[in-house]
Amino acid sequence: MTYHEVVDASRAPLQAAPRDRELVRFATLAANSHNTQPWIFSVRGNVIAIAPDFTRRCPAVDPDDHHLFVSLGCAAENLILAASTLGWHADPVVDGDRIVITLEEAPPAASALADAIPVRQCTRAAFAGKPAAPEILHQLENACREPNVTAILITERAGMAKVTDYVLEGNSAQMRDTAFMHELVSWIRFNEAEALATMDGLFSPASGNPSLPSWLARPVLKLFFTERGENKKYREQLDSSAGVIVLAADRSDKSHWIAVGRACQRFGLQATALGLKYSFVNQPVEVAALRPQFATWLGLGGRRPDIVMRFGTGPNLPKSLRRPPELVMQS
Repeated sequence: MTYHEVVDASRAPLQAAPRDRELVRFATLAANSHNTQPWIFSVRGNVIAIAPDFTRRCPAVDPDDHHLFVSLGCAAENLILAASTLGWHADPVVDGDRIVITLEEAPPAASALADAIPVRQCTRAAFAGKPAAPEILHQLENACREPNVTAILITERAGMAKVTDYVLEGNSAQMRDTAFMHELVSWIRFNEAEALATMDGLFSPASGNPSLPSWLARPVLKLFFTERGENKKYREQLDSSAGVIVLAADRSDKSHWIAVGRACQRFGLQATALGLKYSFVNQPVEVAALRPQFATWLGLGGRRPDIVMRFGTGPNLPKSLRRPPELVMQS
């Protein structure tokens, strides 16, 4: 199968059967750090558990597995929404490292968010620079409502400029970090053949970059993937965005990170349903030395800012791949 055929198969409309495989397929379409897909699903009757796959963790950018557990929360939200459309009420409970979801029969409940699951993507490109209407902003904020999670919406230009400063400072710190760069590059898939071989990772064209043969891309990477060039790109992306939203949990632990993931996924789905694009600009929360300064500026005190996303009207880019359910499900 070609790259586009595999993408289309993974994002095909949800089917009622086989139920478990279909729910897991839709769960894996969730946002996740570096597209590592750090999850393992197990099913027993009407109980589906989502556990972390620590072999896919990213210790340089995510040393305490914060992003990993946020990713699990994103997957759980997709599964819950998909189950509802098939006539199953999904009740999630955090049990240690796992999210245990119990399904009970209920009337089918279609929703715009569930419909957006196979369409949603993180769009790492410049947007159109158009402001969002107040009603749109209200819907985006509402999508983030989750117990013990705060959403901070920033749309005024002075605030956006300050966020940009933090993003650029964080990006510079990361690009000067050898371990971070090595880890990042290890997850880049420079062309369709590389991406199809692993079914994961950061596909270059999905980030607006050209597809290149591996033998050429890796040696010349340092020539075009520079601190100055990336900072210029992030400045353009933020300048062209309608706004930024920051998510912060009341406490910094696994259950709260999962809650942030659920809110984060709903935000992305709501943006998609409204015809908007979005992407992560998490550098201010990923660089440990910068994070407390960012939190103070946001008025969070000692609370940890968890996720930063920009949004606006933007183009369609190639979508990233997902491993098929058979590779992420355990009996």
